[in-house]
Amino acid sequence: MAANPGMSLSSAANRLVDEALRTNEHPGVVFRPGPTGRRAALAGGPDVWEIIRAVKSAHAGEPGLAGADVIALVNGNTGVPVRLLSTAVRYWASYPEEVDAEIAAAAAAEDAAERAWRRERDLLAG
Repeated sequence: MAANPGMSLSSAANRLVDEALRTNEHPGVVFRPGPTGRRAALAGGPDVWEIIRAVKSAHAGEPGLAGADVIALVNGNTGVPVRLLSTAVRYWASYPEEVDAEIAAAAAAEDAAERAWRRERDLLAG
């Protein structure tokens, strides 16, 4: 409640119950606060959206790969254990809109930061 001053007790309770049900449905998934609000993450690992973005990137970079080969590629690139990668993929399969919204928000923030950096660089370049 302290982290979300405008949230009612009822809303907070509903969110916690929803998160508990999701954690029970997807063991290994936890929820963390962040700049875009609470989001699904892997216990002891990255956020689910980060894994799904890596999986989508692997698909785009290696379109001939599928299934276990994509997971193996992401595992090799990130060091995240296959078990956790599979947990993230299963969570995304249940809640794709939520995870894809986090990916979109991260992409927008990255684009905004790059635009600001370019403006600063251009200003200082003379």
